[in-house]
Amino acid sequence: MPKVLVSDKLSETAVQIFRDRGIEVDYLPDVGKDKDKLAEIIGQYDGLAIRSATKVTPSLLEHATNLKVVGRAGIGTDNVDKEAASKKGVIVMNTPFGNMITTAEHAIAMMFSVARQIPEADASTQAGKWEKSKFMGVELTAKTLGVIGAGNIGGIVCDRARGLKMKVVAYDPFLSEEKAAQMQIEKVELDVLLKRADFITLHVPLTDGTRNILSAENLAKTKKGVRIINCARGGLVDENALAELLKSGHVAGAAFDVFAEEPAKENPLFGLKNVVCTPHLGASTTEAQENVALQVAEQMSDYLLTGAVTNALNMPSVTAEEAKVMGPWIKTAGHLGNFLGQMTDDEPIKAINIVYDGEASTMNLQALNCALIAGIMKSINPEVNMVSAPALAKDRGIQIATTNQAQSGVFEGYIKVTITTPTKERSIAGTVFSDGKPRFIQIKGINIDAEVGEHMLYTTNEDIPGIIGTLGTMLGEHKVNLANFTLGRSVQGGEAIAISYLDEPMKDSAVKALKDTGLFRQVKPLQFDMS
Repeated sequence: MPKVLVSDKLSETAVQIFRDRGIEVDYLPDVGKDKDKLAEIIGQYDGLAIRSATKVTPSLLEHATNLKVVGRAGIGTDNVDKEAASKKGVIVMNTPFGNMITTAEHAIAMMFSVARQIPEADASTQAGKWEKSKFMGVELTAKTLGVIGAGNIGGIVCDRARGLKMKVVAYDPFLSEEKAAQMQIEKVELDVLLKRADFITLHVPLTDGTRNILSAENLAKTKKGVRIINCARGGLVDENALAELLKSGHVAGAAFDVFAEEPAKENPLFGLKNVVCTPHLGASTTEAQENVALQVAEQMSDYLLTGAVTNALNMPSVTAEEAKVMGPWIKTAGHLGNFLGQMTDDEPIKAINIVYDGEASTMNLQALNCALIAGIMKSINPEVNMVSAPALAKDRGIQIATTNQAQSGVFEGYIKVTITTPTKERSIAGTVFSDGKPRFIQIKGINIDAEVGEHMLYTTNEDIPGIIGTLGTMLGEHKVNLANFTLGRSVQGGEAIAISYLDEPMKDSAVKALKDTGLFRQVKPLQFDMS
């Protein structure tokens, strides 16, 4: 039975979801704040469900010997070292959809607040003043809203803004003209948005490409009197530059829910006229907190019980339906990679070229790639899995290329892999038969039909009489029983190969005896994980 630790405060309903799905769960909502205690107990768990208090660091991951998945109830995963998790083979999930409406509504509320100076007017009125003329606001109707990032949350903001009769322009490199037309908004370049917008709201993640997207230079390009709202991520706006423009009057107001440094005890924006600040409340509604908690419990349960991967940040998503259909293909990809990895354990791999044919080409190729690369990398690190394999390959500078093609032969689909080392190329192809079992169908360009087993023996030789008899005799003499056997050759008298499926591991004495005959160019015992 999988075991999950909930180390931050999470809905009791979410905790019950784990239990109802047959997963053992420990609800310790304060342990995430105690890094020493968390490190002491984390080795017991397959899954870790968190919010923002728990920090998943490389040090913690060293103690997480059984951990398979970290689930963040919310969007931001700044508290998780995703690179370290990937190298450790731990999937990192978030819940990007549970608080979309809540965050979008907060941005709209902040826009109203800064347009009508509501917080300042409230403080003034409650202080016994009646400064009606001091708080002259502006309408939103007919104003131009510039939306930076028109994805999930940004798209909801666009819709709500249109309902307020605002004109919406959006900068988003991933937004197509067709989608913009469907949303009834105008797609523009960033410079155009900066010049035209009366209000600017940000809805992008913090990446190398978006960091300081509203830099001092870009802020200087904005229309005089602009108001800026940030409910996305701290670090998207140069806060010092914005503070200066607020003081000069070029920017008429700002509303920030997120800051470059959080918790924000002090900030250049604090205390300035017509600046509205909230303590990262974008997702803080009862509905959103419940939604993300339920979502993370379902996602983690699906992965631990069925292998389905949803909203993972360091691995391709695989739906439960895909997992059922792709299971045999994922195993086949892993076996193909494992064969090549075992055959290349004495040389560094420079490149991996993968061809997906027919039925295989229609599947989730990112997931198949991960399984295949994991198979290859197991010869380097037996602990590698589908999550850690791409990171390991990247660290070693291995170039990976993928090709899709329509059905090209007698098989409905197949996968062919070629690896390049400093001295040679090796290739293998495989498919899934109707019985759902993986088969090797080609090695080194030679056609075969080999069922995959836990213990196998690969041999190559010159195509001459007596080889099969010698092989069988030698195995018999060393008490190694053949479960299955297949062979192939390039041309008569050319190179021949054989794959033997054995009942038990190949004995060293038998390997030596075969090599000592002088008849075999290669004698390679192989092991495959059939679980």
